Amino acid sequence: MSETFLIPARRCRVFETISRSRFITTIGHAADDAAAKQFIGKISSEFADASHNCWAYQTGPPGDTISIGMSDDGEPHGTAGRPMLTVLIHAGVGEIVSVVTRYFGGIKLGKGGLVRAYTSGVKQALEQLPTTYKQEFEVITGLFDYRHLREIRRICRTFKARIVDEVYAERIRLEIELPAGTRQAFEKEVSRF
Repeated sequence: MSETFLIPARRCRVFETISRSRFITTIGHAADDAAAKQFIGKISSEFADASHNCWAYQTGPPGDTISIGMSDDGEPHGTAGRPMLTVLIHAGVGEIVSVVTRYFGGIKLGKGGLVRAYTSGVKQALEQLPTTYKQEFEVITGLFDYRHLREIRRICRTFKARIVDEVYAERIRLEIELPAGTRQAFEKEVSRF
């Protein structure tokens, strides 16, 4: 698992009409299953009068399939949720949720047409989706002499680490938040103190 990966920076929405059916694709950020379900509920409520609100989510790093979900929401089995999820898993973006809302236009698209329509909406939204990087962190604790505090702070800046707690006693106890993957190098630098 990579320590840094792309996630949606904010919600993105695209519209498409296919054979008189209107498709509205909404993509957003979901750090966990609860956030994904909340997003799905919000979009489904917004479009409560739609024929279908199909959805898919993947709440881990890009490509991770440990925490996923999908629903065809009444469309024929395998024509919406699974194809949407496949696009999300291969998008290179993590912690992502998508809802494709369909207002039926009176013309049946067939299974192949539905798969193409639902994947098309997700692909178009991904092309417009603003992203940002998510950085994983870990917290370590260390005891230091007062005379080394300035040097420890300098090392923290070098490693883009942040002191999240300081306790002053006989020695200073520092709780330091480090970017994941830098612990060994950071500890090597501060071990001389």
